[in-house]
Amino acid sequence: MKEFISNSKEETVSIAKSIVPLLKNHDIIFFDGGLGMGKTAFCQGLCDGLGIKATVTSPTFAIVNEYNGFPLSLFHFDMYRIENEDQLYNIGFYDYLDYDGICAIEWSENIKDFFHENSVTIKFEKLGENVRKISIEGDNF
Repeated sequence: MKEFISNSKEETVSIAKSIVPLLKNHDIIFFDGGLGMGKTAFCQGLCDGLGIKATVTSPTFAIVNEYNGFPLSLFHFDMYRIENEDQLYNIGFYDYLDYDGICAIEWSENIKDFFHENSVTIKFEKLGENVRKISIEGDNF
């Protein structure tokens, strides 16, 4: 497990960018943390680390935002409205697992039980107004 302290959005972006070399194709990142904790900023850092030029936004209303890159893309999901595995099939989630990329999932507690391989859990804890503890756990961490 790796732990970081972030004092700003910029530091959160930098932390995410620094872990990209430890990620691999088809990894699934499960985010654990409430609203305003830095998950979208973290995804911006992942895009930066993957060499993807994009302005990252929350996928709340879109379910998934695709940030296409080479050799890997980032697929940023919001699973808030997903209640069962059938709904994962209905939104085409399993198709994304065949693409070259990394899936980053908000509200991951709704689907985490369906996946065990290639997973990374990133937990955000609020320590102060702008201070976050970011804990990363997975095979390479």
